[in-house]
Amino acid sequence: MMRPDAMVSTAKRRVSWLIRDRFPFRPVTREVQGVQLVLPWSHRLPDYATWGPLYGQNLVELAKGLAEAAPPLTVLDVGANVGDSAVQILNAADGKVLCIEADRAYLEFLHRNVDQDKRVSVVEALLVVEEGSSGATAVRTGGTTRFVKGSAADAMPTVSAMRLRKDNPDFDDLRLVKSDTDGYDVNLVPAIAEAWADARPVLFFEYDPYLTRLADLDPLAVWPRLAELGYRHVAVWDNGGAPLGQATTDEIIAAAGRLENQPGPARARTYWDVAVVHEDDDSGRSVIQRLVPGSLT
Repeated sequence: MMRPDAMVSTAKRRVSWLIRDRFPFRPVTREVQGVQLVLPWSHRLPDYATWGPLYGQNLVELAKGLAEAAPPLTVLDVGANVGDSAVQILNAADGKVLCIEADRAYLEFLHRNVDQDKRVSVVEALLVVEEGSSGATAVRTGGTTRFVKGSAADAMPTVSAMRLRKDNPDFDDLRLVKSDTDGYDVNLVPAIAEAWADARPVLFFEYDPYLTRLADLDPLAVWPRLAELGYRHVAVWDNGGAPLGQATTDEIIAAAGRLENQPGPARARTYWDVAVVHEDDDSGRSVIQRLVPGSLT
């Protein structure tokens, strides 16, 4: 049973979101986890960071560790949103970031937050697996965007991972990929890994079976695809950024199946943040062993 103070807090949060969602793209400046960002008023990031100080910091610590091992760090930020990941990474690590974002509404805020930093490049397009894929329409919820099939006035150009690499040679030595595309990560991340196969970047992405199935994709299919590309070691955090343990790409399928079949209502579902390291990447494996000790299985 929920405690009275928790009930009050939940009620206040819902009222706040109701008010803010009436004026979703009103610009506000917020200090979030050590950096200053211009955000849409409806964006949930300040709330998540207040409730859970670890939220999003697993990516920052991963980037910092990789940068310390071999500076400068080169990062691809897929689904860059308002640029919060890029800004926080570059606040903590020596490097440069290639941001790709396809939602026109969030692009305005992305540019506000990163255009003054010459270490950041922005690509305004929707990343797809193959050239010539059809346009998609943005569906926004609380500071994140899911794209659905079809076309609309706000549909963006598309670019494949291979084309993205060809057009951005400064990122040939890609070291870290961050992907947060609300379910499409299981398709896009292997395509990125294949496009940059010689660089063997560490792959950090949101593994959410619920959203993946909404996108008409099989969440479990990502693990054998990454294994075929030489990726073996997986570090897992919960959706609040707390470390859960490590597994191999072979072992994790059983645990991922349990995640999908968790009991309880859909609104209580959880997901993972994962970092996947190539079998030949000793320094990458050293970083995840430090950040996520122990076994998931």
